[in-house]
Amino acid sequence: MTVDGDAGWMARAVALAEGGRGAASPNPMVGAVLVLDGRVVGEGFHRAAGEPHAEAQALLAAGPLAAGATCYVTLEPCAHLGRTPPCADALLGAGVARVVAALEDPDPRVDGAGLARLRAAGVAVTVGVGAAAAAEQNAAYLTHRRLGRPRVTLKAAASLDGKVAAPDGSSQWITGPAARADAHRLRAEADAVAVGAGTALADDPRLTARVPRPTGTHPSGGPPGGPPDPPGPRGSPDPSGGHTGRQPLRVLVDAAGRVGAAGHLFDGAAPTLVATTAAAPAAAVDAWRRAGAEVLVCPEAPWGDGGRGVDLAALTAALGRRGVLELLVEGGPRLHASFWAAGLADRLVWYLAPLVIGGDGAPGLLRGGGAATLAEARNLNIASVDRLGPDLRVVAHPDPAAAPGLPEAAAAAGRQARAAPAATAPAQEGS
Repeated sequence: MTVDGDAGWMARAVALAEGGRGAASPNPMVGAVLVLDGRVVGEGFHRAAGEPHAEAQALLAAGPLAAGATCYVTLEPCAHLGRTPPCADALLGAGVARVVAALEDPDPRVDGAGLARLRAAGVAVTVGVGAAAAAEQNAAYLTHRRLGRPRVTLKAAASLDGKVAAPDGSSQWITGPAARADAHRLRAEADAVAVGAGTALADDPRLTARVPRPTGTHPSGGPPGGPPDPPGPRGSPDPSGGHTGRQPLRVLVDAAGRVGAAGHLFDGAAPTLVATTAAAPAAAVDAWRRAGAEVLVCPEAPWGDGGRGVDLAALTAALGRRGVLELLVEGGPRLHASFWAAGLADRLVWYLAPLVIGGDGAPGLLRGGGAATLAEARNLNIASVDRLGPDLRVVAHPDPAAAPGLPEAAAAAGRQARAAPAATAPAQEGS
């Protein structure tokens, strides 16, 4: 099999893995293709935690034709017993002759053991084909396994001059229906969605996914085939209804107990966790719990605007321990700025509308002091810029090689987590 041939089959495996987006967590998205004599004899993907893994699906489809075949899989086959048997053993039992894996699995229960088992049994193993696409697809999973916390995405809607609201506080709707539908798809793919107390008080958000997620679509530039943009002029309500997948965990970040328990966040439509501190009044904590919310008391820490609030490093570590791979932070600007200042923002998804608000009184995307000089500004890598109706969607990642504003405490925490991932990996089913 040529390298070019390997790349083509792996691209097919990556496309198959998209079928698990928004459902496979806390496991990774994985696709597998079995090829014998230049033709596909079996393929599959991991649909949801607890269901058969991609390799098992492909082997079931191939039957006896798996003997002598090459298995193209987007992540290293697991070698441990979880809720499903080890995939490395299943491949050996079926007589697969060669395994091509895009990535090694950094989960400490795997971490090369699956590939080592295959090699020891005489199976030819190739690693790294299609690695970039597979790593982007499973960026949340890889972040979680390497750092012990979810990948953090800051999502915001703003005018073209970076304002998230008018001076009077009005913000609905800055962007049009297509951008808002895309934001709902982001929610459907996230394990948790966070909002700060100020935004909760101003907007009373539901934080639920209310747009269907067609299998195989990706809101950040993945395979085409999604639904057309919803119709409607700017100012029409969000499209709703039809979402049948799990709802994300709603996370209210409220250090002082400002938000009452009567709003949409406590309506029972999705689970809610309130992250607070010892400064919150006991009456507020009791009201949250009576409304059915889980309350997590975190330490205090400096925030990006110079004040203090929930220790976001402690919050993300706690979410990581409960298996949250993707945390979508929906605002407001103070919460965004604090994640940014703490060095915890892994991705920005910003929707920019073709309008200008202007003025000093309108809040911008990131509140607080920000970079004092241009030399202290953090560089971004732009992943994509797309048109959604009249609006733009910009997806960017902070450049890890140029982060002068990253606090040393956050940098040290990242180094420590990378050095000892086993200490923070949750006890969950393998990939």
